[in-house]
Amino acid sequence: MLRQLSIRDIVLIERLDIEFAAGLSVLTGETGAGKSILLDSLALALGARGDGALVRNGAESGNVTAVFELDTGHPVNKLLLAQEIKNSDTLILRRMQNSDGKTRAFVNDEPVSVGLMREIGALLVELHGQHDERAMLDPASHRGLLDVHGGLEADCNLVSNAWNAWKQAEKSRDELARDLEAASRETEYLKSSCEELARLSPEVGEEEKLAERRQRMMKIEQIASDLGEANETLSGNASPVITISNLARRLERKKEHAPDLIEAIIGSLDTALNALHDAQASLEAAYNETQFDPRELENAEERLFALRAASRKYSTPVENLPDLAIRMADSLSTLEDGSERLANLDNQCSQLETEYFQHAELLSEKRKTAGEQFSEAVINELPALKLEAAEFMVEINSDNGQAGPNGIDTLEFWVRTNPGTKAGPMRKVASGGELARFMLALKVALADKASAPTLVFDEIDSGVGGAVADAIGKRLLRLADGLQVLSVTHAPQVAARAGGHYLISKINVADGSRVATAVEAISGNSRLEEIARMLSGASVTNEARAQAEKLINQPAV
Repeated sequence: MLRQLSIRDIVLIERLDIEFAAGLSVLTGETGAGKSILLDSLALALGARGDGALVRNGAESGNVTAVFELDTGHPVNKLLLAQEIKNSDTLILRRMQNSDGKTRAFVNDEPVSVGLMREIGALLVELHGQHDERAMLDPASHRGLLDVHGGLEADCNLVSNAWNAWKQAEKSRDELARDLEAASRETEYLKSSCEELARLSPEVGEEEKLAERRQRMMKIEQIASDLGEANETLSGNASPVITISNLARRLERKKEHAPDLIEAIIGSLDTALNALHDAQASLEAAYNETQFDPRELENAEERLFALRAASRKYSTPVENLPDLAIRMADSLSTLEDGSERLANLDNQCSQLETEYFQHAELLSEKRKTAGEQFSEAVINELPALKLEAAEFMVEINSDNGQAGPNGIDTLEFWVRTNPGTKAGPMRKVASGGELARFMLALKVALADKASAPTLVFDEIDSGVGGAVADAIGKRLLRLADGLQVLSVTHAPQVAARAGGHYLISKINVADGSRVATAVEAISGNSRLEEIARMLSGASVTNEARAQAEKLINQPAV
């Protein structure tokens, strides 16, 4: 429910904070006092189109904040969760309006799009009035309202599930048919390609390994002769190892004659010999590595060239050839067994189509019955609302050609306002005042079904009085038993039935150079005086006060 509305610098309102309660509350006041400003401000906070003209003269911007209390299971919570907006038992909608026409929207102090704010607002408040675009006028909403009134949600789910199953099967069938058609045009190409790729048998990462191996063998081939010559120099007959070894042995025999001279030389020669032996072993090992079969290089080159030729032929990187081979094999397999699978899917689609239309036709029959019951419930409310000559009907058109997830029906609420006239869509046939009262009759018939928790009615008692105004008051009170109802009214019969009463007036501010809209919660004698004013006009009489007191103290029903 709407708990608080705060308005800053909007039209004639400089600063205004209003606390609302549950049940039925009314807003009254002289014509032009600013009731429409309040509704425009609330609509702005609910995501209505912004307008720079709403900003109070002399201010750069204005803003409206609406605070709501939410039940745990309210649909808004799910929407907030999907948008990753923090939520609690309190929801705050804030809209800032600049004088240049730009606006900003916030939900729980997080910036959001105006579209999201409008979506949230629609779940919180319904505005009903003579010029309301948010009321139940859109034919697209009528089917859902009828289904809720008739308790057809389970049947609707059956139809929706049957439709989705049927369409999913059709999608699978159509995709398979397209694959088969494409594959059939390339049967011979697929067969030859699969055979070629099977013979080639490409492996993941094979090109890189082959290229590295080929490059290494080509480099080894270039240095093989140099390594051979070096190995021959160290290991052949002319090897310096033999000469140095012989020299070391001769000096060893002479060491005893001059050890201090020869011992250091012998040590150096031993070191040289060890180094030469190590070099000899390394050279021999390196040389042996260069000794590979020339056919190995040829094979690597041929394999690499074959893979790259296939890559060019199939316009795919070598590394993707294994996946291509699998896909082509799958396509060929699909072609070979696809006809049987396609026939099975065709049968499945036919069965699901039959099941869908069985559910849809049953739902259509239930909707017609529910439509008659709903029409009767609405018609029963019309006489007391001074629409005794009017008729209400649910126009249902059933056609298999317009099948969809909601069934085979299109429907719209139609009315006939006077005997002998042509019935037509309610949104086109009913006048402004009539439309507001039809909306009230609809809401009463729907009770607390398919409704936002807060209903706002803008002068739905316009042009009526006496018993009709009293009937409107009774129905608003009945709605307020399960919902929060706010009504802008000029009818004392409606105002007297409210639990909350707000008086809207114009006051002089500053030096009297301008006026502002003020709102005051009234009760007791102040409320009695206001209802008496509504009864008698500018001059309040004792008789009007007595009548006002009688209205206030009348039974609730």
